[in-house]
Amino acid sequence: MAEIRNYTLNFGPQHPAAHGVLRLVLELDGEVIERADPHVGLLHRATEKLAENKTFIQSVPYMDRLDYVSMMCNEHAYVMAIEKLLQLEVPERAQYIRVMFDEITRLLNHLLWLGAHALDVGAMTVFLYAFREREDLMDCYEAASGARLHAAYYRPGGVYRDLPDQMPQYQASKIRNERDISKLNENRQGSLLDFIDDFTQRFPTYVDEYETLLTDNRIWKQRLVGIGVVTPERAQALGFTGPMLRGSGIAWDLRKKQPYEVYDRMEFDIPVGVNGDCYDRYLVRMEEMRQSNNIIKQCVAWLRKNPGPVITDNHKIAPPSRLDMKSNMEELIHHFKLFTEGFHVPAGECYAAIEHPKGEFGIYLVSDGANKPYRMKIRAPGFAHLAALDEMARGHMIADVVAIIGTLDIVFGEIDR
Repeated sequence: MAEIRNYTLNFGPQHPAAHGVLRLVLELDGEVIERADPHVGLLHRATEKLAENKTFIQSVPYMDRLDYVSMMCNEHAYVMAIEKLLQLEVPERAQYIRVMFDEITRLLNHLLWLGAHALDVGAMTVFLYAFREREDLMDCYEAASGARLHAAYYRPGGVYRDLPDQMPQYQASKIRNERDISKLNENRQGSLLDFIDDFTQRFPTYVDEYETLLTDNRIWKQRLVGIGVVTPERAQALGFTGPMLRGSGIAWDLRKKQPYEVYDRMEFDIPVGVNGDCYDRYLVRMEEMRQSNNIIKQCVAWLRKNPGPVITDNHKIAPPSRLDMKSNMEELIHHFKLFTEGFHVPAGECYAAIEHPKGEFGIYLVSDGANKPYRMKIRAPGFAHLAALDEMARGHMIADVVAIIGTLDIVFGEIDR
């Protein structure tokens, strides 16, 4: 009788954000997975080491490039760590802007996760729908920071500039005539806040559309229910955070448990799952999108009524206005010194964490009193989730690995750092 042996298989790239940098070695018994071995580090871009040779402010754009789906959230943790060491007060308006853009970023992240997850499992339409909404949110990024993706909008002491009074509009071209353009520009007649407000009115119906396509879909449920089950105890032991932890039934959310900025003034709920499977994690993220939409509404309402400064007036930390810099010698010196030498941070160490769309994203900073970090360590949420892939996939079929990778919501920029 022939000897039956397990065989190994190089699996992937499967997920759009694992574009060839997830080497996943599966040990198979027929089509059943005996062991899954993810190899980490193929995308390593040495962010933590590079930060030691850059001034504190020069490392802000590096944060965008970690999890390139949740750009401003990465920046947020980093600037919060610097502000903690400097004991710096952030203006109230800047705090509201940060919270609003954190939640816009959460929507951007969850929309890509939803589209990619559905695409992995075989549903094409959701991907196209989700990217339609991402386009509007990317326009918000561009209006505020000038960049669609790598914003570098958060700065130590606040944000780079206030929200614009005019929303950029589409121009007529060979492809679209005046009538089409005027229809596209209907909700762009006012300020950025007006545009975001209009989006928050429309968004709940879009989420309903996604749910109509997926939530009670027979194929979707067959592929997700009972797959990749993680008990609450194991979820904690494995270091899960964010929707991965909440999907297992543990109501842990840093925005509620350790509030930062103005989250303690926001009204929102923490959605939790029951079974800890892929389907529950899907439901948790869908409800999170609705809750984020409510938080954005609250921020828009406050920001409309309360003008004010958006960055600290300490010119050792933040640059003076362009007008002052070009008309005042002292301000010019401040500007020059800030962008050539940076600012010196008092010696010490600190850890700052935020509720990133994927879980707890933390920055551990050590300063020796210089203008560069002595050491920076990034606590990436996806790292712990990917490490649990073996445990989640054992005993499942090959096709289920695709659903499990989708539910992890991994992006390799932050995992490999």
